[in-house]
Amino acid sequence: MYALYGEAGRRSTLDGLHLESIADRSRLHNWEIQPHRHGVLVQLLLIERGRVTARMDEDEVVLRAPALVWVPAQAVHGFRFAPETEGLVITLDQSRLRELLDHVPDLLDSLDQARLVALDRGATVTRLLFAVAHGLREDYAGDGAWRGPALDHAVALLVTQAARLDRPRSTTQADGRAMQHLTRFREQVEQHFRRQPTVAALARPLGITPAQLNRLCRRHLGCSALAVLHERLLLEAKRELGYTHLMVRQIADGLGFADAAYFTRFFARQTGKSPSEWRAQGGAR
Repeated sequence: MYALYGEAGRRSTLDGLHLESIADRSRLHNWEIQPHRHGVLVQLLLIERGRVTARMDEDEVVLRAPALVWVPAQAVHGFRFAPETEGLVITLDQSRLRELLDHVPDLLDSLDQARLVALDRGATVTRLLFAVAHGLREDYAGDGAWRGPALDHAVALLVTQAARLDRPRSTTQADGRAMQHLTRFREQVEQHFRRQPTVAALARPLGITPAQLNRLCRRHLGCSALAVLHERLLLEAKRELGYTHLMVRQIADGLGFADAAYFTRFFARQTGKSPSEWRAQGGAR
């Protein structure tokens, strides 16, 4: 799905960037945006006044202003805003985001993760975020000189600040290397999970052994490398069961399972329900 919520089939961004107030769209839908996902769009929501109940895949969080929500591509998301909530929604095509940040690949990797963050109203970073957002809105609506570079600069600053929020900090050089390996590992999983690669295949581009990768995962993530891959497969299975009309066998094939029966056993082992049962019982809600 490329289009924004409520605009299916219509390319609604201008050169890969779209801005609107929270009220512009949510008021039309009784302040509720039903869960959905975008194929190649990312979004940054800055909530200046009011309250939102934010759904991100299976997580649901209530945030009071000021708050920030970062929605990566493919994440299932939905919102229930308190009436008259004020704020800004910035929507970017992933290709434009990559053009802005291709010189900092670790920052791009960080933005693969969703963020739902309550902000401190008195903090410098909070004042900066909203000041830049207000300026961005004025430039977006205007036609001043060097409008394009001004928009790019403001967007790059906003997403950089978003990436810095809730980012884990390593305390030693060894921890820093471990985080780099885990970031690259997650990138490998994201790129290749539909092929169900072996742990050895995932470790190889990192320059470490499968045993080392498993130790890193168990130490920092609390599970094995294979479990990380299985979590990503399960998340995508739930997304496709909940938000598409694909048949179970089609989902199984698309996720690299040998047959639908194998996929059903995998899904039931992880959730306690078959894919059909999970879908019929509204498991995505």
